[in-house]
Amino acid sequence: MFSRDSRPPHIDTLIGKGVRVQGDIDFLGGMHLDGAVAGNVRSDQAPSSTLSVSETGSVEGSVQVPNVILQGRVRGDIRGAERVVLGATARVEGDVYYGVIEMTLGAQITGKLVRLAPPAKAEAAPAKG
Repeated sequence: MFSRDSRPPHIDTLIGKGVRVQGDIDFLGGMHLDGAVAGNVRSDQAPSSTLSVSETGSVEGSVQVPNVILQGRVRGDIRGAERVVLGATARVEGDVYYGVIEMTLGAQITGKLVRLAPPAKAEAAPAKG
């Protein structure tokens, strides 16, 4: 029923441990965050776009990325329309909107969990006969 994709996400952008970004970030593809962002993080809405945040990474702002893999901290809402994965060291102070969610024992959320409805599929036209 469920499948785990054990492949690491494709990374196009890397923000290192010693970097602090002041302001919003918009990216394409995959981004890995070891540093800190004081602003919102958004990506293109392609289903494969992914943000991964390590144990040392943090975001103080909202996150709007289809796939979010969190080991660090987010102070703001997370909107992961495809998939949200919260590791054991994940800390979220905000609401989490998700398509599919995976949580490891130890993850903490101070906020609501809200499941997003899957996109409506076009209904087949009735057969003429």
